Amino acid sequence: MDLSSRHLLGIFKVIMTVNQEGALKEFLDNITEPFSLSDVVAFVRMIDPKRSGRLSTEIAAFIESRNIAFRLGTNRWVSRRGCFESVRFVISPTRLELLNGILIPGHRCVPFANPDLLPQKYAFFWAGAPIPMTTTEGPPDEFYPYYSIYGEEYAPQYVARDNPENESAFNYDPYEDPVEVSIQTLDMRNIYREAAFVPGDSFVAHTLDWKNGSFELERVGKDEWSQAELYAWFEAAEGGFEDAFEFLGPGSSTEEQIAYAYWFGGKRMREIPAYSLETFLYDKTDRIETVAYGIETRFWYVGKEIPDRKDLEGIQSLPDKTVLEEILYKNKVPISEYVIQSYIWDSLYRNDFQIPHILNRIIPPAVNLDKQSRDYLAEYIADALDDFKKIYSPFSDQTMGPIRIRVGELHTAVIDLAARIHKSDIDVSWLPRHTFVILSQIQGHAASILEDLDLEPDPDPEWALTEMELEAMDNSLDSMIETYEDIKELIEDALDSFRRNNISMVKGPKKEFRILEARTIQISIGGTEVWRRIIVPETFRLKELHRIIQTLFGWTGTLAFRFIAGGNFHHRVSGDTPEPNLESSLVDLASRGISELLYEYGTRWNVKIMILSRIEEETGAPVHCSAGAGAAPPENVAGPARLRRLVSALEQGSGLEYRVALDELGQDFDPLAFDLEACNRNLADGIFQIKK
Repeated sequence: MDLSSRHLLGIFKVIMTVNQEGALKEFLDNITEPFSLSDVVAFVRMIDPKRSGRLSTEIAAFIESRNIAFRLGTNRWVSRRGCFESVRFVISPTRLELLNGILIPGHRCVPFANPDLLPQKYAFFWAGAPIPMTTTEGPPDEFYPYYSIYGEEYAPQYVARDNPENESAFNYDPYEDPVEVSIQTLDMRNIYREAAFVPGDSFVAHTLDWKNGSFELERVGKDEWSQAELYAWFEAAEGGFEDAFEFLGPGSSTEEQIAYAYWFGGKRMREIPAYSLETFLYDKTDRIETVAYGIETRFWYVGKEIPDRKDLEGIQSLPDKTVLEEILYKNKVPISEYVIQSYIWDSLYRNDFQIPHILNRIIPPAVNLDKQSRDYLAEYIADALDDFKKIYSPFSDQTMGPIRIRVGELHTAVIDLAARIHKSDIDVSWLPRHTFVILSQIQGHAASILEDLDLEPDPDPEWALTEMELEAMDNSLDSMIETYEDIKELIEDALDSFRRNNISMVKGPKKEFRILEARTIQISIGGTEVWRRIIVPETFRLKELHRIIQTLFGWTGTLAFRFIAGGNFHHRVSGDTPEPNLESSLVDLASRGISELLYEYGTRWNVKIMILSRIEEETGAPVHCSAGAGAAPPENVAGPARLRRLVSALEQGSGLEYRVALDELGQDFDPLAFDLEACNRNLADGIFQIKK
């Protein structure tokens, strides 16, 4: 898509031009040697010399903020191509692939191929000759594991985009997978036979061309490398991932996390002997796992949550904001001018030329935009509206217009909801997990669609959106709207609960009861979606909190445990004798400014405890649970990564792994199950009473 055509009539103030951004990408896609700032600036100026006075500053900021090259020092970098071209890595075929004589490229070549390429576009060679492609048919869920490193939520999209027939099948019913799809695979029958391939053997893949995705394969036997050599790679990989987490946080995608893991893992991680990335992530490491990140997934430390954001994020992370984008960013509306233009096209489709109406769709009333900023945006809209009217054709906009209305309304609703949360002054601990992550992801996806729909109604057919692309957009909107409605309902419930809690704090005590101060506490098991919110007297001590946690999750207390707060507040149990600090009460913790605890149970389970607001409880009422989600894992399961593998095996319903899962989890284990009434019965059956 030629994005330069979006800059209509010269009225838009940009910093780096679109041609300059394109030139920067071209430079990075082709440079293989380390480069300096002066190298890339000279190339970009050669393509487009505009705004040359600030260009070097803008390019440096652009590279750093978007993590599109690896830093070597001040104003020196190496490109992704320079890092990964000519590097060797490992691909381990599965039994299914060996039985069928195929190899599924899938996620196997991340990050050793240009992420702009889809896997079916890669080229593979064996003994210098190209490996032919074939097609393989089957249910979609048989293929999803081969794309899961991109993120489990994206696997269906990769399968759908393998060929037009798949895309049509997925678009037919966005709520149900097709019964069968076909994907392009490598025809490996002769190679497996000639190389005497057996289960456990692997391929070493040599990256020939990172930009165009070509690789040479050679066989390596399952016992060819020593365990000591593999362990050295394993240590480099674990260190690389953890350094990437420290540098990037969750990053913009799993692909970005993996690229930086290989960078920080150093030369050893980009050499053989090595494990395949799949084997390392899913079978070997017990320090890194896949965790939920809003409606997406990321790799993260085992047993730990990715922290939530504090507001919407998007364009504010970019260095090249225009004046208008900067104004909107400061008001927590992270959108580009392309999104604003899309709203203006929308007003033409609606035949609504009222500036206040357009303003309120872009900036809902809940956002407190000052008069000067609102006037600036109104003037921008008026100028653009006058120019757009000259070229707008309602007839040509019949396919994009309805979708633009739907996505615009969703985007406005997300901005409005986020603004209302900020106005409420709610303690964010009351909000659903990853509230702002989820809202940011929905807002970001909606803004991206609006940018794609920021097209004059009769565009150049070379880059016009196809009917299939528009259908896919419309279908993706259905799931986005459903997700928004779900999170909105949870947020509204949280706001109501928070308001009721604040009201109860100022009510006077009833005459027939003595009122005791209590605390709302949220307890969640790291690395899972399991959490509980409970009410307990603030005079309760840590030893009672320990017993409550055991009751909530159905554990037996047979493993060693400790509480940690503030990084240096430790409580251990040795045998049957608790240390004195287990006598610390919630009041004691609050007086020391401690509002979060970590409860380590055994060596694999980390339970996060958040001490929320103070409330008033009537005497005689039991400790009780007010909300929660997810089935507690059996305490004997070796941590969240193991739990995830067992649940996956249980869902597959066959084989040795299924029988092991049955033994460890039980026949009736449902990871989504939570019974509030049963939880409170268990608490009531204990001795957790508020004493008179």
